[in-house]
This record gives sequence, structure tokens and C-alpha cells, in this order.
Amino acid sequence: MTKTKILSIALVAMTASAVQAQDVEQAKKAIDAEQYEKAKNMLKAAVQAKPGDGRAAFLLGKVYLKQDIEDSAKVVFQKGLTAKDDANLNYIGLGQIDLNSGNASAAQANFANAIKDARKKDTEEFVFVSRAYMDADKPDYKSALATLEKAKAANAADAQVQLALGDAYYGSKNQNDAYAAYRAALAADPQLTRAKMQRGVLLKGARAFTEAVKEFDGIVASNPNYGPVYRELAETYYLWGNNDTKKYTEYIQKALGYAKKYLDLTDYSLTSRMRYADFLILAKDYKALEAEAQKMQQLDKVNPRIFRYLGYSAYENGNTDVAIESLNKFISGPNNKVIARDHMYLGLAKLKKASGNGAEGAAVDAAAFDAAVADIRKSVEMDPNMTYDLSELGKKFFDQKMYREAAAIYEIAVTNTESKNYTQDLFYYGYALYYANNRKDVKPDIEQIKKAEAAFAKVAESSPTTQDAYLFRARANSLMEANEAMAKSYEDYIRVVTEKGAEELEKDATKKKLVEANNNIGAFYAAINDKAKAKEYFNKTLAIQPGESFATQSLKQL
Repeated sequence: MTKTKILSIALVAMTASAVQAQDVEQAKKAIDAEQYEKAKNMLKAAVQAKPGDGRAAFLLGKVYLKQDIEDSAKVVFQKGLTAKDDANLNYIGLGQIDLNSGNASAAQANFANAIKDARKKDTEEFVFVSRAYMDADKPDYKSALATLEKAKAANAADAQVQLALGDAYYGSKNQNDAYAAYRAALAADPQLTRAKMQRGVLLKGARAFTEAVKEFDGIVASNPNYGPVYRELAETYYLWGNNDTKKYTEYIQKALGYAKKYLDLTDYSLTSRMRYADFLILAKDYKALEAEAQKMQQLDKVNPRIFRYLGYSAYENGNTDVAIESLNKFISGPNNKVIARDHMYLGLAKLKKASGNGAEGAAVDAAAFDAAVADIRKSVEMDPNMTYDLSELGKKFFDQKMYREAAAIYEIAVTNTESKNYTQDLFYYGYALYYANNRKDVKPDIEQIKKAEAAFAKVAESSPTTQDAYLFRARANSLMEANEAMAKSYEDYIRVVTEKGAEELEKDATKKKLVEANNNIGAFYAAINDKAKAKEYFNKTLAIQPGESFATQSLKQL
């Protein structure tokens, strides 16, 4: 009976262990399917059933990291270090937290502890370390690739090694090697859905939208419950719609449908809702974003990231006070991962309030306006690409003849010399500064006029046929009484217009500007007693506009 009892206990233990191992494998599949709440519940149960399972603890901590719950992840990893089995994996999780905090040396020490006892043919630890480098707040694909070379040397036929290599190459913008790695991953494991999906991601990145959708549709046909593929379809149709403006509305609607399908298949957890909310921001569906943010707030009243969505949607839906309050709450949180767009939206909301919420003719609160501009500048310092949002904003102020305000916006926009709008923004920056200082009720600010003149000079340099760049450069020099430079710029204007031919010269607007240019050059030469040159230019004016008063009077005086 004693032997029977011992055998029964052993069988129960073996069965429990098998069930627990099965739960961990199912949790890994749930993680891949981005069903994080489901995976978290499985792994919590596994850790509780077998505290000595370091692998379950590590995977649980990784789920917390994916959900941006770093404190809980750290607790789980530290506890996992005391596990009997696979405790070393938890050093990798702690290493990723070190990377997030910018402590690369501590991260490397933790990674070294994780792999020090790896056997010759082991690949798993190296793959997990590479993932830590890629999943960090600031991904380090170079270090990930270096780590994966060791895994590749151990077992190049391992599907997970090749999948990680594909992701690292993709992050490094090496499309060809990424494709080869994904192909090798599928050769090793034809059922590896993630590798199939990543081939579509490569096509999406190359703007081969038709081919990308075909790849994703193939996954849907074979695995219709795989949530991440619907997220990729949503992003593909979003990009496609922006690329094909005629079909924008159709494709954005498709994108929103797929994004909703992604949410349906990834357990409606807060994390999934946040991914859906991120997509709603891309699709500019701010009414839906506001509704989703309110639902998230009911689910979790303390998660600070919800304030981001409340702030964005409140601004876009016209409630600047709620936007400012929500974004201030989020940005002020010491542990919140603030992004450039957070500062941009806060600045835009402050800006709108400072200028009377867009009311025609409203007075601008100068101090509040400057505070708003500081937030916008902070946004661009964090991410120069945020300048793409500023061209339209600056133009709104310019069209309302709010030149000081327009210049402040364009001054930030032109800090990004790689922007597709750079030359246009530069021109309007100069325009705004010039008009702000060319008013009867304003004493010209010479430093601002110098900036305007420099802006027009850069426009002329980058776009030599933009004739008005020379015209306004001349006008700016005139305001500064830099008469020789003024005359030179007017001469450049005449040259560029003349090179464009008779059609340009016959335009009424061009004739008027040519009269301005010739008269100012003539006046310059008259002032330095070069009468022959002065007469030459005044006569050019009269050839364009016979009897023009200034030229006629100036010739009489000469």
C-alpha cells in the first residue's frame, strides 16, 4: 500500500507538471497572438502551481513589459531568479529593464549571467537576449544581430533564430537579408505564422500594398483567428489610402474594420484597446477615440496612458480645457513614457486657447502663446518629423495676418532640414517675419529682418527659379537699408524672370514687380552718382509702364 501511495503521488506530480508545461506552451502561443491578458492569467497560474519554474516567471515578466507595467515585470523577474529551473532567463528580463533606463553596462552584465552556462547547441538564451535588445524602448538592432550570430553558429536551422534574425534585419532596414531570414524560418517550420506575416510586413514597408494584402489574406484563409494579421491589414490599408487619395475613404474604412477585428481577437484587454486607440489616432477617427478612451477609463481608472487618448481626442473634438488638463496629467507623471506627439498636442491645445479658440479677431495672450510654442518646440526636439504637422498650422496664422504667431511656428518647422515641406516653410518663415516688421505701427526689429533675409537666401539657394525669393530678399535688405545688397537681389529677380521667357514677362503681376525692381535699382545707382546706370534702369521701367511717375520724375532730376 505504501508503494502504491508513493506511485500515486508521483503520477499526480508528473500529471501536474505536464499540465503546467502545457499551460506555458499555450501561454507562448497566446503571447504570439497578442492575447496578453489570456497569457498573463495562464502564466500566473503556472507560477503559482510551480514557483520553481523560472521560464514561466520570465514569460510573465515579458508580458508585463509588453503592457508597459515595468514595476510588476521587475518584481516577477527578481522572484524568478530564485527558481529551481531556468532561473537564468530572468536575467534577460532585468537586462531589458536596464536598457529601458539607459544603463547598457548593467544590461550587458545581466545578459552575461543569462548565457554563461549555455551549452554549445543552445540557442534560446541568445534569441531572448536579442529580443530584449529589439524590444527595448530604444531598440539596438546592431547588438541584437551580434547576439544572433552566436545563436546562428549554434543552430542555423532553428526557426526562432531565423525569425529573430529577420526582425533584427528589418529593424536595421536591411530588407533583403530580412526576407531571406523569414524564408529560412519558414523552411525550418512551415507553420510559423509570424514569419509568414513578417514577409507581408516587408512588402507593406516597400509600399507593395497589393502583394502585402495578398500575403496577409493567405494567413487569414489558413488561420482566421490570428489577431496580429488583422492589425497588419489595418495598417496596410491605412498606408494605401494615404498613398492613393482617390480611394482614401474606402481604404480607411477597411482599415478601421480590420483594426476592430484585431481588437475582437485579442481579448479586449486594456493593452489591446490601447493598440486600437493608437490606430484610431492614425486614422484620425477622434470621435471613436474619445469613446474608446472613456471605455478604457472605466476599465482602469489609474492607468496614466488613458490621459493621452483623452487629451488627443478632446483637442480634436474642440475641448481645449480637457485636452490641456489630461495631457498635463500624463506628461507630469515621472514614470510615464512621454512621446513627442504628447507635447505637440499639449502645445496645440494651449495655442488654440491662447488665440481665443480660433475666434475671428480674438486677441492673443502672448505669454500663453509663448508657453504653447515651448511645448511644440519640445515635441520637435524629441522627434524632428513632428514638423510635418506645423506647415498647415503656420499657414492658418499667416492667412489671418497673425504674422508674429506664424513666424514662431515656422521657426520651429524649419529646424528640420529633411522635411518635404522645408523650402515652403522657409519661404513662409521669411514672409511672416518680413510682414511682421513692415507695418506702419511697428518699429522694425533688425534681428528679425536679418532672419527673414537669410531665409529668402536659403530658398533661392535650394530653389534657384523661385523668383519671389529674390524679390523679398531685396525688400528685406531695403528695410535694413542694406542698399547694395538690395540692388543685387533685385537684379537677381530680373534675371530669373527674364530667363523664364516672354510668357512670364507679360504677366501683369510680374510687370508690376519689375517696375519695383528697376526703380529701386535706379534709385540705388542715383544715390551713388552713377547716373548712366540709374538712367538705364529708369528707362527700363518706362519701357514696361510708359509715364510711370517715379521713373519719370527721377529722370528729370538726373
